[in-house]
Amino acid sequence: MLHAMKCRGMLAVRSAARKLSTKSPGPMEADAGPLATRTHHAMTTSLAFLTPIYFLVPDSMTEGLFNKAFGVFLAGNISAHSWIGLNYVATDYVPKVSRALQGPARIVNAGMAIITFVGLARIATSSPGGIKGAVKGLWNPDEKMKMESTGKFKY
Repeated sequence: MLHAMKCRGMLAVRSAARKLSTKSPGPMEADAGPLATRTHHAMTTSLAFLTPIYFLVPDSMTEGLFNKAFGVFLAGNISAHSWIGLNYVATDYVPKVSRALQGPARIVNAGMAIITFVGLARIATSSPGGIKGAVKGLWNPDEKMKMESTGKFKY
């Protein structure tokens, strides 16, 4: 009789543990489940293939609505990719410091993803040349800077 009660008690504990371990992921757990993994891998692949093509295509072929639409797509892809990836980091490393920090770390990750999306989407829609123009601007100084660095000024 005592053995049967122990077995029933152990089954109840196992059942409770199983319910906790199979709960559905919350909205902030971007790294939970096979769908998140497939989505993250699909975004990685699309970023790896489409981004270099976008930057190598001549500007005349990517002007206007296509440039803005692809820029917003790129902004969404980059921000979602970083959100899921940083959630993997939060899952793996934050509990080593403190399990209580895992929720706040996920909130910070979501906040960074939102700010990244808003900033890149703004550049894509309102900056001359969109994201492509902004990246090119990092390597191509404006005319005033060129003249100051060479010592040649136009009067």
